[in-house]
Amino acid sequence: MTDNRNPRRWWILVVLCLSTVVLTIDSMALTVAVPSMTEDIGASAQDTQWILDSYILVFAGLLLTSGSLGDRFGRRRVMLTGLVLFGAASLAATVCTDPGEVIAVRTAMGVGGALIMPSTLSILITVFDDEERRRAMAAWGSVSMLGLVGSPVLGGVLIDHFSWHSVFLVNVPVVALAFVAAVLLMPESRAPWQKPDPLGAVLSAVGMTALVWWIIEIPQHGAFGGRSTLSLAVAVAALAGFVVWENVTSAPMVPLALFKHRNFSGGSLSLALVQIGNGGLLLVLTQYLQFVLGYSPVEAGLAFLPLAVAALIGNGTGVKLAEKIGNRFVILSGMLVMTSCFALLTTVDADSGFTVPAISLALLGLGAGLAMPAAVGALMGTIPEDKAGVGSALNDTIQQAGTALGIAILGSLLTSGFAARMPSDAPETARESIGGALAVAGGDAALARTAREAFTASMTTTFTVSAIGVLAAAILATLVMRDRRPAPAADASPAQETAEKPVAQSAAQPAEKPAGEAAAEPEPVA
Repeated sequence: MTDNRNPRRWWILVVLCLSTVVLTIDSMALTVAVPSMTEDIGASAQDTQWILDSYILVFAGLLLTSGSLGDRFGRRRVMLTGLVLFGAASLAATVCTDPGEVIAVRTAMGVGGALIMPSTLSILITVFDDEERRRAMAAWGSVSMLGLVGSPVLGGVLIDHFSWHSVFLVNVPVVALAFVAAVLLMPESRAPWQKPDPLGAVLSAVGMTALVWWIIEIPQHGAFGGRSTLSLAVAVAALAGFVVWENVTSAPMVPLALFKHRNFSGGSLSLALVQIGNGGLLLVLTQYLQFVLGYSPVEAGLAFLPLAVAALIGNGTGVKLAEKIGNRFVILSGMLVMTSCFALLTTVDADSGFTVPAISLALLGLGAGLAMPAAVGALMGTIPEDKAGVGSALNDTIQQAGTALGIAILGSLLTSGFAARMPSDAPETARESIGGALAVAGGDAALARTAREAFTASMTTTFTVSAIGVLAAAILATLVMRDRRPAPAADASPAQETAEKPVAQSAAQPAEKPAGEAAAEPEPVA
């Protein structure tokens, strides 16, 4: 049998990993740089919030549109455009001197990130066939995990030796390397041309931006207080309008019929629940390590190494298990291991030290390594090749919403629980956060001790919610998802196979025309 797989596919995977990890590094390293940056440029608390939120608002709002653009104009082309924009904005950030400039470049980086992210996964699933896709996704996930864990360490080292500008400058060489490698190694792929859907693009962007903005505002203004109600109303109206329009238009931007596939709907919703559970983990544990255990930013970053090592082991094991027993039970096993991580974290108190968190992080890494590549592989296998970009973006969007919701919910629970457990006669600043309490305490050992105990007690509540969320994801995935079994050739006509064939099947068919050659007719002018 002739092997029609791209001979450079593993090098292409390296490019995709570089493109993805630069987004992870930037996001996590910036959290370490915020104190130094805000002090240097004189940013207020509101400025700092906009510096952090401007990126995620634009990123989440444009994911679906950018996935559609990749399918229409070429996934490599859109990814390269995103890399150029992200790299240029990162370079511009190194000369910023006031909060307004930083917010502007972070917004531009959000646009670049939205162009990069859906293209990486859609290119991966069109380059690798079903036989190799699990391994490719496991490698892709492992690199992302290493970036997630290593970026706080990198950020801490850069801040210690250079200025906060270096956190942005480090993006530039990674982006440049990914760009050159993509130009040299990566083939173009696109779907057959279809009529644009500008109304769908506007409704999805407005709806997702308003939804994420509402989630971000929950800890400060409540779910239905003040302007939160307006944000929620806009989100519901725009997203409802989007769903109605996509079902009636002749050329929908997003194939909502994907949700009729058990693996896509079950995989997407279970991953969203997992992200809700995971959303506040780094936020909470980073504060525990620094404020309760007294770790430096670099030490706190290094403390997450058990997570990365275990994730690598889980990824390798998960690929082999999925090949033998199917995705569904690998997903169930991984999510149950993740649930045990959060259950164990509920036992942590002010005197626990690092042993219990270290074991918990290892369990989380192992469980995520088992479950996540299998879940993503199962749901992406249901997406037709001509919708790979927007299908990938739809999955990314659901997970981003889950992450944002998790951070908002767990952050709110942590803040309110901490305030409720602090003495009523403590200074107001001390009741707002553990960082404020320790700053106010100074030499008051009793107040510092009380703050640490209040914080760890609040952690128990947040991790209980996380455990429930991940357990619900495990149950949902098991009940809804199914392991695909190849049907006999006589069961479907050639026309049906062509019309209904998911990308997982089409990648292995030598008779089919590659996605990059799908549009032989002249391209319309953009």
